Order: sequence, then C-alpha cells, then structure tokens
Amino acid sequence: MATISNDKALRDLLERLSAEQQRLIGLRFAQSLVHLSRDERVKRAIETGLRTDVSASELEDAYRGAKAWSTKTYTDCGKDTDWLAQGDHFVAAAVAAALTPDSMLPDNKTNRAWKAAMHARMANNCELVEGDGNAHLDEVKRQYEIASEFASAD
Repeated sequence: MATISNDKALRDLLERLSAEQQRLIGLRFAQSLVHLSRDERVKRAIETGLRTDVSASELEDAYRGAKAWSTKTYTDCGKDTDWLAQGDHFVAAAVAAALTPDSMLPDNKTNRAWKAAMHARMANNCELVEGDGNAHLDEVKRQYEIASEFASAD
C-alpha cells in the first residue's frame, strides 16, 4: 500500500494520474467538505463526476453547475462576511477544478486534482475560522489518506 505523508508525495502521485483519475480524486477531496455547500448543483456535480458510467455531456453540465455557483459566490471572498459562505465558495471551486474540461485548461501543466485539493483546504480553513466545533482539524492529513487509498486501488 502506497502511503502519502507529505505534499511532495501527494503532488507526485497527482502528476502521474490521467485526467479521469485526477477528476475522481479531486472530487473525493471536495466530497469530504460537501457539508459546507449550500447549492444542490454542487452536490449533484460531485455525485455525477464520481460515476463510472458518466458521459462527456453529463460531466460538462456538472462542471457548468459547479462553476456557476463558484462564480456567484466569489464575491463573498475578501469581504467581511460569513466564513461558511466563503467555505461554500471554495467547495464549489474545488468541484469545478476537478471537473474542468480539457479544452478549458489554461495549459498542460494544470493538475485538476491538485487545484481541487488546494480549494478544499481553503474551504476547511474557512470552516475552522468560523469555529463551530464540527470542522475537521487536519484536512491535509485527510487528503493524504484519500490519496493513499486511491494509489493502493490503482
């Protein structure tokens, strides 16, 4: 069983993955914070993207839904606002990152899963700042565990 225990090992794993595998693990990262999402499109996008029988048009629709919510909630970031609203934005951004179609990637160096992981960490940070007591204290470790499971199954 491969054990991921630091960001270098995580990034190395993610760089070796195909676009489909990046999508799947990126959505798993976002899924661990779905409780912060207030939009059903984001939740459906995760469910759709994790399906093995998903079509290209379904993936594109899921991406558009998550991206629309991410764009709508973007204005909450940077304002003196509810931290959970910002967490909601970052969950949507993580889902959109994982589902980004090839044609919309700015370059060949963008890794969907890494971008999703970073947005998921930001969502978790927002939840921690809010301090409602239910936040996971070590999202990074949780990502390492997801990646280790993913690497072992591969």
